[in-house]
Amino acid sequence: MNFPFYIARRYTISFSKSTAINIITGIAMVGIIVSAMALFVVLSVFSGLREFSLSFANDTDPDLKLSNIVGKSLVITPQQENQLKQSKNIALYSKTIEERVLFSFNGKQEVAFLKGVDSVFKKTTPFEKKIYAGEWLKPNTSQVVIGYSIANKLSMGLFDFNNVFEVFVPKPGKGTIENPNEAFNESPLTPIGIYAINDDLDRKYVFADLGLAQELLQYQPNQVTSVELKLKPSASEEDAIAELQTIFNNKVSVKTRAQLNDSLYKMLNTENIAVYLIFTLVIIVALFNLVGALIMMILDKKANLKTLFNLGAEIGHLRSIFLLQGSLLTCIGGIIGLALGVVFVILQKKFAMIMITPSMAYPIQFRVINVIIVLGTIAVLGLTASWIASSRVSKNLLE
Repeated sequence: MNFPFYIARRYTISFSKSTAINIITGIAMVGIIVSAMALFVVLSVFSGLREFSLSFANDTDPDLKLSNIVGKSLVITPQQENQLKQSKNIALYSKTIEERVLFSFNGKQEVAFLKGVDSVFKKTTPFEKKIYAGEWLKPNTSQVVIGYSIANKLSMGLFDFNNVFEVFVPKPGKGTIENPNEAFNESPLTPIGIYAINDDLDRKYVFADLGLAQELLQYQPNQVTSVELKLKPSASEEDAIAELQTIFNNKVSVKTRAQLNDSLYKMLNTENIAVYLIFTLVIIVALFNLVGALIMMILDKKANLKTLFNLGAEIGHLRSIFLLQGSLLTCIGGIIGLALGVVFVILQKKFAMIMITPSMAYPIQFRVINVIIVLGTIAVLGLTASWIASSRVSKNLLE
């Protein structure tokens, strides 16, 4: 057996004659355990929050969204539609129109996006699952589905036949407007459903039939602002994007769900990195105790080290003893802390011990990558701290 490892193991599992050294070593071990557990729990919490935040995007955004590079709208030819239907990568596609317009109800006004959708939309994007009250609109009608925040701001409910919910869309054209009444295309709408997701989305969209939106915007029957697509399970985003660019002659912009929520992904990644760095600093502070404990151990075992040196042990071997001892303490503490963190995450997922609201548990997610990150961080920092402490062993110390 390698004698530095043998001695390091003995020093690790046995108590020193000095009570102070035992206390310092114990504090260092507890610090490593707590910091490793805290880092894993926090990373798991942020994984849960990330999953929870992105679940909204999964329910409201398509796999791919196609729009024109130049201008607001694009015209889809029958040939292009046939190619989309015969695609090996695309399962479904939905033609949509988005335009910022003015809504009015009972003397109150609100500016939001009118989103015209066809009958396939609810299959490409599971928006229908977010209906808070009422039901989804029917094709070829004046029915609309509005956001909860819009309904709340306009003090509007469903099936209110005493007041008219109207939409005003600016007429396209050039020149000076002489008669304000002729400046807008307007139409009465019938609110039939209210969706609730989050405050930003709840105040953004009013969903209407595609034909109604085309009529208000004076679009052609095959003219839309975007096409939302659902991919087949076996299809890859790269292949689908390349196929779409071929179909539309590289004149369109195709964005993935991640690109549609670019700011959200950046925010989540930045927060995750910031929290990791903060708790890594906590581990570094905890490892200062380990450095102190190892230096105290070196001074306590000075006589033994001098004996080993006189028997022929090299300075490198003596340093290896405390390098290995610090590494063992770090690994043991990290594994115990990680095990406690895993237990906490499992208990939170199963029994919902911590709640955000009375009906909603704090989101948390067990991921193997978090285990690897914690073990890697503890191992690297522990090895560094042990190397710093073991470097105190020198000939001058033993003389």
